[in-house]
Amino acid sequence: MAVVAIDMDEVMADTVAAHISRYNEHFGERLTKADLEGKWLWQVVPSDRHDQLSAFLDEPDFFGDLPLMPDAVRVIERLSKTHDVFIASAAMEVPHSFNAKYRWLKQHFPFLPQSNYVFCGTKSILAADFLIDDNPRQLRAFRGQGLLFSSPHNEQVDADANGWTRLADWRAVERLFFGS
Repeated sequence: MAVVAIDMDEVMADTVAAHISRYNEHFGERLTKADLEGKWLWQVVPSDRHDQLSAFLDEPDFFGDLPLMPDAVRVIERLSKTHDVFIASAAMEVPHSFNAKYRWLKQHFPFLPQSNYVFCGTKSILAADFLIDDNPRQLRAFRGQGLLFSSPHNEQVDADANGWTRLADWRAVERLFFGS
């Protein structure tokens, strides 16, 4: 049985949509995901607003209130029946996010054992066959097969040149693992 590690932010949870929503509400802007094409949110907003972007992430409910990516629950549940599935979040980048992420995972993915939640900094420590992640930095550090989950910031990354498979959404993940 293959081991599949899955990132949370921007793979299972639409973190960027939540971050943009708070940004727009706070600053009265109309930023969209399309505005981020090939860039991280931090590269698009003025640098004098970066402290506030960080402050949104520091809000206790931010990571506990994220919208789900379409089809994530259904496909991950299907994967969990035929593979060892672990959720691998680089939570050390926002250490106070642990509790909210833990609650979010329990709420939306109750079929996954809590022992399969991995909160880390670098995913180079993962001993998995596959890693589904949106962050090229994490995929470069990973020793198994990298699966690049599409996100606005990675649209210009050449997955093939890096030896990864690009997955547009959870239906693409399903097709890769199950052929349908």
